[in-house]
Amino acid sequence: MTFQFGIDALLESPADLQSLSSRRVALVAHPASVTSNMQHSLDALIAHGVAVNRAFGPQHGMRGDKQDNMIESADYLDPTHGIPVISLYGEHRAPTQTMLADLDVVLFDLQDIGCRIYTYITTLKYFLEACSTAGVELWVLDRPNPAGRPVDGLRLEAGHESFVGCDTLPTRHGLTTAELASWLVAKHQMPVKLKTIKMIDYEPMAGPGYGWPLQQRAWVNPSPNASSLNMSRCFSGTVLLEGTQLSEGRGTTVPLEIMGAPDFPALEVLRQLQSERPTWLAGAHLRPCFFSPTFHKHQGELCAGLQIHTDFSHYAHAQFRPYRLIAGLLKALRQVRPDYPIWRHHEYEYEPDRIPIDVINGGLFLRYWVDDTAATYADLEARLEAEEQPWLVERAPYLLY
Repeated sequence: MTFQFGIDALLESPADLQSLSSRRVALVAHPASVTSNMQHSLDALIAHGVAVNRAFGPQHGMRGDKQDNMIESADYLDPTHGIPVISLYGEHRAPTQTMLADLDVVLFDLQDIGCRIYTYITTLKYFLEACSTAGVELWVLDRPNPAGRPVDGLRLEAGHESFVGCDTLPTRHGLTTAELASWLVAKHQMPVKLKTIKMIDYEPMAGPGYGWPLQQRAWVNPSPNASSLNMSRCFSGTVLLEGTQLSEGRGTTVPLEIMGAPDFPALEVLRQLQSERPTWLAGAHLRPCFFSPTFHKHQGELCAGLQIHTDFSHYAHAQFRPYRLIAGLLKALRQVRPDYPIWRHHEYEYEPDRIPIDVINGGLFLRYWVDDTAATYADLEARLEAEEQPWLVERAPYLLY
């Protein structure tokens, strides 16, 4: 057999199509919701006779793209099929009971990138909760986790939930969307009618993709800045930069694959981390570089920076830990330049009273660790290991592949 997305498995199942044929159906989708033939899932479902009553678009939109965070989308009618498309990144971020009242089934078909901080899994949790209340079935059409199975990063601390952190997951959790759905349902004992449409011939541990079916399926951006497999591998670390004064590369052609600023001492920071914790640099190449963002932080300024490369033959997927890498570089920056203004202070993802890095990290520990001159790299490593190892045990019953 050859690899197939969950949407492909559904479209090739006469029993599932028959089940949907007499039911009122909605679809949750975005631009990367495509079949193996690169047809958008909405178009493919309707072509196969599924009467989709409406669609839901998450952050960045259902068919089109909104570039940055906190750029909201409006409801509209799909120009091809004339059905309503409801934005869940505007007036509402969770589906209301009114939106679900006349439905029997919601098909959830969002491509995730394997990081707790990516908002599509928050949208998943919101649908699980809303469908539980409404008595609507939720079918998760599974898709690859391009970051693969490795786990990296602190778990969100209870009480620090937000739209970019819906539950007590590690930063890089190692689950597919359907696996996450099963974990959420079990953890919260949700009475939702959940159905999983598994992928066919998915091998999350196999190279060279290590989670993405490389050379079998093309990459389609699930959000405007998720522009490559390299980005998805880096994101669980580079997303932390959104809470800093350092550019994460928005406004360049390699967003969330680079870091830097006009006054960023890239080589000094790199040498400091190499001397303190060389294992946190393992697996990937870090290349000193210069860039000038066309928008966002440091727009039009020449920035000194570092670019992370995982797209080469000697990439070591099991050793690459992007959360440790970026956390370590921030700590090294604090050591090299103690007065450097690392943290941003602005409203981030509808959390006006919290420091952005704390929202992103899902707790206070990382910021305190970076700023505490007495805290060591070993302190963070110990905390990470203490949280990651139990998660491997906790997630094991939900692995489908």
